[in-house]
Amino acid sequence: MCGLSGEYRFDQTPVSPRFVEFANQTHVPRGPDSGGIFIQNQLALGHRRLKIMDLSEASQQPMTDIGLGLTLVFNGAIYNYPELRAELEGLGYIFHSHGDTEVILKAYHAWGADCFSRFNGMFAIAIWHRDSGDLVLARDRLGIKPLYYEMTSERLRFASSILPLLKGPDASAELSAESLNFYLNFHSIVPSTMTLFQNIKRLKPGSWMKVTSSGQEEHHAYWELKMGPQAGDETLTVGDWQGLLLDELRGAVRRRNVAAVDVGVLLSGGVDSSLLVGLLAEFKQTPIETFSIGFESVGGESGNEFEYSDLIARHFGTKHHRIPIAEERLLSALPEAIQAMSEPMVSHDCVAFYLLAHEVRKHCRVVQSGQGADEVFGGYHWYPPLQQASDPVASYRAAFFDRSYEEYLATVNPQWQVPDQAEAFLRAEFGNGLATDPVDKALRLDTTVMLVDDPVKRVDNMTMAASLEARVPFLDHELVELAARIPASLKVKDDGKWILKETAREVIPAAVIDRPKGYFPVPALKYLQGNVLQWVKDALGSQRARERALFQSGYVENLLRAPEQHITPLRGSKLWQLALLELWLQQHEL
Repeated sequence: MCGLSGEYRFDQTPVSPRFVEFANQTHVPRGPDSGGIFIQNQLALGHRRLKIMDLSEASQQPMTDIGLGLTLVFNGAIYNYPELRAELEGLGYIFHSHGDTEVILKAYHAWGADCFSRFNGMFAIAIWHRDSGDLVLARDRLGIKPLYYEMTSERLRFASSILPLLKGPDASAELSAESLNFYLNFHSIVPSTMTLFQNIKRLKPGSWMKVTSSGQEEHHAYWELKMGPQAGDETLTVGDWQGLLLDELRGAVRRRNVAAVDVGVLLSGGVDSSLLVGLLAEFKQTPIETFSIGFESVGGESGNEFEYSDLIARHFGTKHHRIPIAEERLLSALPEAIQAMSEPMVSHDCVAFYLLAHEVRKHCRVVQSGQGADEVFGGYHWYPPLQQASDPVASYRAAFFDRSYEEYLATVNPQWQVPDQAEAFLRAEFGNGLATDPVDKALRLDTTVMLVDDPVKRVDNMTMAASLEARVPFLDHELVELAARIPASLKVKDDGKWILKETAREVIPAAVIDRPKGYFPVPALKYLQGNVLQWVKDALGSQRARERALFQSGYVENLLRAPEQHITPLRGSKLWQLALLELWLQQHEL
């Protein structure tokens, strides 16, 4: 797990190292072990390294193979690299290291861009062709690893986080009114290739981009998730689906145990993380290190699920770490967590993951985490109603969107108002023909958009801030492709994730499976009060906020009078959503 960056100039002026030097400095938490820079003519590449697969200096980056004429920087983990290496050795390639980085370099030489579809893992990659001058950027199928870029007529810049592009040499940070519409409506998600800033984009998951030395760009998709049965699936019984699913789950967990260091598990006490522990215990010979975090209760709402995480830890004999966090530590960590965000993230558990990651890093460098199961297997409450909905788009919007378009117009000042981008995007996604069942339409949207730009991004940012690598088995693309074939009715049955829960009965105790559904609660950020509320008031009432003039003062004052009365359909605070954006901008002096 690492941080990468680069600048490629098209105006024939020599590239300066200033941008990649700044990016490397920003990315030290992502890669604390070592760093490097490669500069040649119009190209500069930067890299910070966290040693996981190969602990030697042989896998140092940027990595250049003079004979092949290729230079690479890479962030992520390729879990099937041993198999790919063996295949490449059979083709005559000679290796000088023992990790996945050199495998990527030689795989690209052997198979070109087709190599990306051969990789099982999470990755953001930049490969430069010395002889042609072409630069290729690629991102994994589910967008687990981030890759931001800014393209002008003079140059391309890219990085693992957005901050080098916003604050580096000659940077600009102009907000986008269209993206602000998404942020305020679509549960703070700015989807697809967009960011909150007009000139900065994300490389689309499952795609690669070629940029020539003259600045011409091409975009290509190498993967697309299609929902629904394949030929022959109609003959499969429920038992058949369970057998296939268990096999894929075992493979996904086993692959993510590949490392030169020990791999732990973030254990929340829910079905998903408990299942990871149970599957890992099937083949891991030494005790698994597990980690759980909890907070003080607020307003009668529990802030921990230790009862269930303790149960799993006892059942599988793990080396368990229970991490209670006092309210004062939670509040003191909020600025740190906001500082660690590549983009504003309003979900309450950002600070939880931030604190958990720093505690976990004291014990191990890699963990498996249960993110993605709800989106892939239908665990959210808005899926079952879609089965009978006369207007699936309206049904989804009512459950997921934070406010109506009319309320959005009352939220932002006139100069920031635009037509309803989020509504148009939702209808386009539901009508793109890649799913026919209404539930599958929502599952596909959530897996390829919402999951990428909320839970997955959150986990990457918060764990990387602590120099901790998080791996997500439920986003193994082979597992996701199998889940896409499973009938939607088997996923949303009995309040959701039915097929996953029934399969899990072969691995973990029923008490965890049959418990009421929980979530990772941080009540103090839902019911804003005390010091946090004062912090919010100060931020939204500050001179910088007034100069920015994003939000209508009357709307903000209404939220401040009674924050607990303004909760979104997804149980978030509307006031925190506005405040978090302003706090993030102020934290980064934007």
